[in-house]
Amino acid sequence: MSKRKHRRTRSKILDRKAGLKPGSLLIPTEAYPPRFFLMSFNEEFFEEIELKSYGELLQRVQAKPEARHWIDIRGYGEQAMLEQLTIDFGLHPLQMEDVINDYQRPKVEEFDDNRLFIITRMLRWSPEFKSLDDVQLSLFTGPNYVLTLQSDYGDCLDPLRERIRIGKGVIRHRPTMYMAYAILDVVLDYYFPVIGEIGIYIEDLEQQVLREPNKSTLSSILDLKSELIKLRRIAWPERDKMVELLRMDEDTIPESLHVYFRDAYDHSVQLVDLIDNHKEMASSLVELYMSTVSNRMNEIMKVLTIISSIFIPLSFIVGLYGMNFSRENPDTGDVLPYNMPELYQPYAYPILLFLMITLITLQLIFFYRKGWFKSF
Repeated sequence: MSKRKHRRTRSKILDRKAGLKPGSLLIPTEAYPPRFFLMSFNEEFFEEIELKSYGELLQRVQAKPEARHWIDIRGYGEQAMLEQLTIDFGLHPLQMEDVINDYQRPKVEEFDDNRLFIITRMLRWSPEFKSLDDVQLSLFTGPNYVLTLQSDYGDCLDPLRERIRIGKGVIRHRPTMYMAYAILDVVLDYYFPVIGEIGIYIEDLEQQVLREPNKSTLSSILDLKSELIKLRRIAWPERDKMVELLRMDEDTIPESLHVYFRDAYDHSVQLVDLIDNHKEMASSLVELYMSTVSNRMNEIMKVLTIISSIFIPLSFIVGLYGMNFSRENPDTGDVLPYNMPELYQPYAYPILLFLMITLITLQLIFFYRKGWFKSF
C-alpha cells in the first residue's frame, strides 16, 4: 500500500503539463464528482444542508448575507464549476491551480480585502499498511464565509461540525476568521494521535529487533523513516504558516484572536519536537538492528569456536594414532625404538578414549570459568 501511495504521489507530480498557461485548471482523471455542503449560522439560528448543485449553494449563501457560512466542497471532478467558483468568489486563478494540484506544502497567502488563502494537510495513519495518508485542505476566508475545498469526501472535521450543530463554545458568536482558526486547530489536533500511533509502532519494531531481527524488520524501519521524513516535511511548513498568521495586521487577524493562533502555533512547535524525537528513535532502531545482528553473529561464532576448540585436540590425537607406525619389524621381530608402544598395550583403546573425554571435560570447565556459557 505504501509503495502504491508513493507511486500515486509521483504520478500527480508527473501529470503536470509543462508550458500550460499559469492558472490553468488540469483536473485529475481520478477526481471525485463534487459534493456541496453548507453550514449557515449566527447567534440566533443554524442550518446545515447538502446541496445538489453549485448554483443552489451560491443562491443560499447570497440569500443570507447576515449569516456566517461554512461552504464545504469535496471533490474536483467538474472544471466548469471550479472556474465559476473562481469568478463568483473573486479567487485568483493561480490559487485555484494550487487547490487542484493538491500536493502543495502548507502555506498562507493574503489577498484582496484582507482575505486569506490557506493550505493545510490532514493526516491519517494506516495501522494495516503502517503508512501515512495525507489529504490537502484548501481554505479561503471572506467577510461572512469560510470556503474549504478538498479532493476526498472524508476528513477529520466532524468534531468541529458537531460543535457548531449543538452551539457548543463561542464559534457562532465569533467572526469567520475564528472559524478558520478552529478548522486549522482541529487539523493540527489530529496530528497528535497520528504521532502517538507511530510511537507505538516504533516500540513494536524495537521489540521485533530484540526478539527476532530479520530483513523484513529492517525494511519496516527504513519505510518508517521515510514516513517520518514526509511527516516532518508537512509539520515544519505548518509551524511557519502559524508564524505568518501571527505577524499579520490587525485588520486581517483581530488582536482578540491572536491568543488562539498563538496556541495553535505552540501545538505546531510541539508537533515538530515530537516528530524529531521519533526520527531519532527510528535512526537508533537501525543501529540497534545492526548491533543485534552483530551480537547474534558473535554468539554463533562463539559456539563454533567452542566446538572447534574441543575437536581440534581430539583430531590431533586421532590423526597421530592413525599413522600406525608399527612397534616391531615384521621381518626380524626386532623392537623399533621411538615407535608407538601403545599399539600392543593392554586396554590402550579405552585408556585413549578416557583421555579424550577427560580433555573435553577440562576444556568445558575452562570455558565455563571464562564465562562463555553465561550468554547462552
